[in-house]
Amino acid sequence: MMDLTQKQWVKHSVFHPFEGFEDLRWKKGGSVLYASIVVLLWFVAEIVHDNLVGYQFAVTNPKMFSIVPYLVQTIVLFLVWVIGNWSICTLLEGEGTIKNIYIYSAYSLIPYVVGLYVRTILSHVLIQDEAIFITCITVISTVWSVTLMFNAIKAVHQYSIGKTILALILTVVAMLMILILVVLLVALFQQVYVFVSSVYTEITYRVRV
Repeated sequence: MMDLTQKQWVKHSVFHPFEGFEDLRWKKGGSVLYASIVVLLWFVAEIVHDNLVGYQFAVTNPKMFSIVPYLVQTIVLFLVWVIGNWSICTLLEGEGTIKNIYIYSAYSLIPYVVGLYVRTILSHVLIQDEAIFITCITVISTVWSVTLMFNAIKAVHQYSIGKTILALILTVVAMLMILILVVLLVALFQQVYVFVSSVYTEITYRVRV
C-alpha cells in the first residue's frame, strides 16, 4: 500500500471514494489540522455564498449580518455530528475513534465546500438562463460528499453496508437529541442569568436607598 503525504492522503480520499478511506485507515493517515482547515473553509464558504453570491441568484438579501447562524450550521453542526456518530457507533461496536471520525468526516465535506466556492464565482459570470450549470454543480458536489461520508463511516468503523445505514440513521437521531439538550441548557442558563441579574439589581437598589 502507498506511502503518501498528508496532502496526498486528502486528495486520495476525495478522488477514490470507495477505497480511499480504507487505505487511509490501514495506513493510519489523516491529519486533524487538515480536517480543521476543511471545516473552517466550510464555515467561510457558507458566509461567502450567502452574502457575496451574484444578485441574479441571491435567494435572500439580509440587511443585518450575524456570524452566529453560520457558526451553528457549520462548525457546531459538524461537532455534533462527530459526537453523535461516536456515541452511537460505540454502542454498535464500531472501531473508529472520535479523532478518526472527525478527520474522515471533514475530508468527506471537501467536494461540497469546493462546490460552494465554485457556485459563488459562477453566479457572477452566468446569467439566469444558465442557472442549470449551478444546479449541476450543487447536485454533483452534494452527491459526491454524501458518497464520501457513507464510505468514510463504513471504513472507519469497519461496518457492512446495512450496518452503516443503520449507524447513519441513529447518528441523525442522536444529533437531534443533543441539539434539543443544548437548546434546553441554553434556555435554562438564560433563566438563571435573568434571575441572578434581577436579584443583583434589587439588592443594589436597596443598598443605595
